[in-house]
Amino acid sequence: MKVAIVHDWLVTNAGAEKVLKAILDIFSSADVFSLVDFLKNKDRKNILNGKYAKTSFVQNLPFAKRHFRNYLPLFPRAIESLNLGGYDLIISSSWAVAKGIKKDKNQLHICYCHTPIRYAWDLYEEYTSNLKQPKKFLVQKTLKYIREWDIKSNSRVDFFIANSIYVKERIKRIYKRDAVVIYPPVDIDKFTLYTKKEDFYLTASRLVPYKKTRLIVEAFNKMPNKKLIVIGDGEELTYIKNIAKNNITVLGYQKDEVLINYMQRAKAFIYAAVEDFGIVPIEAHACGTPVIALNEGGTAETIIENLNGIHFKKQSDLDIIEAVNRFEALKFDYKKIRESSLKYRMFQKEFKEFIDRQCKNIF
Repeated sequence: MKVAIVHDWLVTNAGAEKVLKAILDIFSSADVFSLVDFLKNKDRKNILNGKYAKTSFVQNLPFAKRHFRNYLPLFPRAIESLNLGGYDLIISSSWAVAKGIKKDKNQLHICYCHTPIRYAWDLYEEYTSNLKQPKKFLVQKTLKYIREWDIKSNSRVDFFIANSIYVKERIKRIYKRDAVVIYPPVDIDKFTLYTKKEDFYLTASRLVPYKKTRLIVEAFNKMPNKKLIVIGDGEELTYIKNIAKNNITVLGYQKDEVLINYMQRAKAFIYAAVEDFGIVPIEAHACGTPVIALNEGGTAETIIENLNGIHFKKQSDLDIIEAVNRFEALKFDYKKIRESSLKYRMFQKEFKEFIDRQCKNIF
């Protein structure tokens, strides 16, 4: 059986790329397709096992390496331009347009959906509300076109796999399609149990607006007797450094071994984003570290109240402060927290079993 794997774009090593790596470990001879492939050599080895993706015309457009997202209006046409003739099985790893790849009636297309296109659907208002004309008009028109294409192209998917119950519900609401849930892979063995917690809190993520790291920092600015470590890089790094008070240490980007060391020793990990799943909180659990997280999105599923962490209701500094104070009156069993993470080892087994079942029914 000839297999093609379609990934939206290859520019960094984040959560979606961990899923891609796990799929490639199952289908090692598969060919990879993507809008663009600008991976660094280290990431290429870690994600694609040294392979290069077959890319769309966006790869060769001016300034694409740094600004390919500016070509968003061309993405539907670009993904449709990829020729997957001759493949039996198509697996798309999609959070944008990969699911819209064209196929013929003899091909089976299974989509692992990280989320329907967030900026065209749930984050539409957030992306457009602060724009000024004429840019606002152009962005709104583009996103309207993307939404219409997204609905039309979802019929090209034979089966949807969602990465969480939260995303399954969004697929049903937006696409009117059913999906099975297979949680994404987490490298549990890389993040090991450590029970000697120290007197500081940790947050780690890309420092971009929707991650709400800035909000966590603002909350700890109002709790000067509580220490916070911030790990991550991104567009908000300078701003966060400037507003952080003396009880907050902003470390910027750190290598995995440094992140793991802090994650193991932290008394709790703080997470305020609305995530489709959220791998980093599970990595904290693997270290035996409880998580204080928003009761929405993926963390509403993975954080079990008073077992491996606690929730707060709203993305506000007051809610985070209340949750931290409530947390400090509780006690946690670090070994049980670690145990709660072990079920996220099962991705490859569950994914392969699902693929095998569907292929037996078709081929």
